[in-house]
Formats: sequence, C-alpha cells, structure tokens
Amino acid sequence: MSDETLPPALAEISEEFLAVGERDRLQLLLDFSRELPVLPQRLADHPELLERVAECQSPVFIVAEIEDGAVHLHATAPEEAPTTRGFASILVQGLEGLTPDEVLATPNDVAHRLGLGRAVSPLRLSGMSGMLARIKRQVAARVA
Repeated sequence: MSDETLPPALAEISEEFLAVGERDRLQLLLDFSRELPVLPQRLADHPELLERVAECQSPVFIVAEIEDGAVHLHATAPEEAPTTRGFASILVQGLEGLTPDEVLATPNDVAHRLGLGRAVSPLRLSGMSGMLARIKRQVAARVA
C-alpha cells in the first residue's frame, strides 16, 4: 500500500469497500458495474474517439477529456464483464471533475486499496491499473 492520499471520491469508494466483508465487496463491485454512466451521444456515435485498454481481458474503452480545468471521463465495458465494468465505473466516478494535476497524482495502487486482492485475480486487478495508467497518459497528453 502506498502512503499517497486518494482523491476524496475515490477515498470514499475505497472506504465503502473496506467497510464490508470480502464477499460483499464483490457484490459492491457488481453494484458499481451497474452505475457506469452511458456514453454521451457524441462519443457513442464516434467510438473511435475512445482508447481501448489492452491490459483488460474484456473490451474496455476510455477517453479522458478536459474542459474548464476539470477532467471528464467516459468509458464503455460490456455488461457481460461486470468486474471490468465495475472497475471502469469506480474510476469514472472517483476521478470525475478533478483537476488534471489531481488525476495525475492519484496513486497507482487504487485497485489494491479496494480490498479485492483475494477476491479478484491479479490479472483483473492489473486491468484496473491499466485503465488508470491510460487515463493518466491521456490527461498528461492533453495538458502538455
């Protein structure tokens, strides 16, 4: 675990996960999978604007946009992949509206801070880390 501080929304999500037992964490992840916001129509009509996260076993696509100094995230993941979809939803909800600097300072070990290390395979956890890395790379490229 890192000593770095999570952004407030991600910290709150992490606290939610750590407040329940390990079995219930999977249910909570499933709940988050149902809360992944729908893409705005302008992105749904142009999926080529989203970047595939190759680190994920399931097809996950993400785009980070910056408007008025705030980062806005959009992601898609198939409903048949609730773990992956849950991770995408957590990142979208946890990072939405932060400044680019706040997103770039987000600790890379978010996946492990959810307490899912024994319930979800390391490969799946690395998929969430891959999503965060792509988000950070997109944000860094847009502010450069």
